[in-house]
Amino acid sequence: MKKEEKNILTLQKDSLSIWIKNSKNTEIPNDKRRKFLDKSYNFILSESADSTSLRKLSDVAYQTFKVKDTLLFKLRNEKVISLASKVKDSFSLGDSHWNYATYFVRTEKYEKAYYHFNLAEKYFKSYKYYVGKMLVGKAFIKGRFSDYTGSEQNQIKAIKIFKELKKYNDLLNSYTSLAVIQSDLKLYDKSLFYYQKALEYSSKVNNKNKISLNNNIGMAYLEKGDYPKAISYFKQDLNLNFKKNNPREYARILDNYAYCKLLSNDTVRIKKSFYKALQIRDSLKHKDDVLTSKIHLVEYYKFLKDTLKAKKYALDANKIAYNIKNSRDYLKTLKLLAFLDAQNAKYYLKNYISYSDSILNVERTYQNKFARISHDTDEYIEETERLSQQKIWISIISISTIFIVILFYFLRVQKVKNEKLLLETEQQKSNEEIYLLTLNQQSKLEEEKVKERNRISEELHDGILGKLFGTRVGLGFIEINSNEKNQKQYQLFLDELQNVEKEIRDVSHKLSDNFDKSEVNFKTIIKQLIISKSKIGGFKYDISFDENINWYHFDGVVKVNLYRIIQEGIQNIIKYADATIVTINFSLKNNNLVLSLADNGIGFDVKKKNNGIGIKNIKSRVQKLNGICKISSSFNNGVEINIEIPLN
Repeated sequence: MKKEEKNILTLQKDSLSIWIKNSKNTEIPNDKRRKFLDKSYNFILSESADSTSLRKLSDVAYQTFKVKDTLLFKLRNEKVISLASKVKDSFSLGDSHWNYATYFVRTEKYEKAYYHFNLAEKYFKSYKYYVGKMLVGKAFIKGRFSDYTGSEQNQIKAIKIFKELKKYNDLLNSYTSLAVIQSDLKLYDKSLFYYQKALEYSSKVNNKNKISLNNNIGMAYLEKGDYPKAISYFKQDLNLNFKKNNPREYARILDNYAYCKLLSNDTVRIKKSFYKALQIRDSLKHKDDVLTSKIHLVEYYKFLKDTLKAKKYALDANKIAYNIKNSRDYLKTLKLLAFLDAQNAKYYLKNYISYSDSILNVERTYQNKFARISHDTDEYIEETERLSQQKIWISIISISTIFIVILFYFLRVQKVKNEKLLLETEQQKSNEEIYLLTLNQQSKLEEEKVKERNRISEELHDGILGKLFGTRVGLGFIEINSNEKNQKQYQLFLDELQNVEKEIRDVSHKLSDNFDKSEVNFKTIIKQLIISKSKIGGFKYDISFDENINWYHFDGVVKVNLYRIIQEGIQNIIKYADATIVTINFSLKNNNLVLSLADNGIGFDVKKKNNGIGIKNIKSRVQKLNGICKISSSFNNGVEINIEIPLN
């Protein structure tokens, strides 16, 4: 590579770093950050995929999620997974699944989030630190569904990894999470023990979480009932600088401080603190925090026995908890309302019990799902490790065994295929024999009809007609007197007899006319089929046969397959189409016999790969006749099947 080309490439890579850096700058508007991400994404794709470029691409995908372009984030993340799978880059695969896990946590789809944390942990197997991060993610989700034991186990595993790698910031967060779990279990002494551990690591890192720690430790003492100790921790961070730099934390601590004083029966100036905290939280539009403030105000007015105000704030809190799906506080507000509103207490308690039971069911369901996902992953890991430790001779035996099994399987499949083919052949022969038998029966019936018609014709011509002729001739020789009226009457009778003879002769000739038996037979059978099926399916029908088709030239195999095709098509119409009109048309086109079968039913998606057995049977029969089958349909526009079969 020339020196100039190297300089250009270096400049482009430097630009890429700048673009990605700017995309993470929250002070830049989102639309500009998106442009930086688009440039970065396109540049990375223009280069060959390797571990370095894929890690950057995964970073770009995650930042796309951060700028709230969810659809594009998914597309880019899938691209990372696709490229990383091709080059077998396990880190990028783990990172992309971590992206998904984060996305599903934010959208509160915790089952999917857990699944992707689990997958990411598998791909991060060679990267201990990231395994620890995935364990923390899984612990968080388990904690959300009250699986405290599972959450605690994952946090302890993560702590072992972080201690080994001396990741003090992560240790601080993990010990804090363990302490929160113990508080939820009402094991406050154990919770305070873990908080002390967290404080030890907070001194080793420059981390603002120490502020939250003071608040959390204060809450642990509050729950324990040691209010003076709790107040001492809340007081540590109540200063003006903190109020300015982090108003949300300030409001939280101020509210907790006032609530702790209330619990210790000290109401001096706490009303002002409660409302000040509520005002800050309301201005920041943090609904969870506003909910907590209103619940504390309920407790405050309940203590003052101001039931009206307590009930007002309880109703507000109940509504907020329901809207933001905060189950714990929703139950708490129902319990408070049951106490404050005696008239509707039964209603609130009923809702409390019902909602509490539903939460328990959801938690149990999710706990089982998480256990199953973890179990499947553990089994996968154990199986992989076991296979990697096998000796060469075991591998050879395994391969040989697999080969033998495959051979037996192949032979078995071939046997099944042969049996199936034989069965289909026998079935085809049976179908043809049944059809030909039907055809012969129909032919005999038609022959009997012809004989009967000929007999009637002969009787009319030779018997009745002869007698009439003799009678008329005999009447001609009878003399009639000169009465003019009698002569006219006599002549009228003779003429009438002659007309009767003529009509009988015409009928006799028509009865004795020949016709194409094969044509009548096939048409008759088809018509009988349609008539019987129309009664079952409740549809009207229209059948037409091209007069130029000579059915005598078609052998039984073609006819039986045409019969079965129509039978299968009508059966499908009855089952699925909900049609009211069915049209069948036989015609000739370019020396081909054309069959058209159409209905006005609900139709179906012809692009769907897995067509039903009926459609497959129709296509199979057409293929046997060297024909062409075209099916056209769309929803609510019926189905039309067009079949062309060569006459030769």
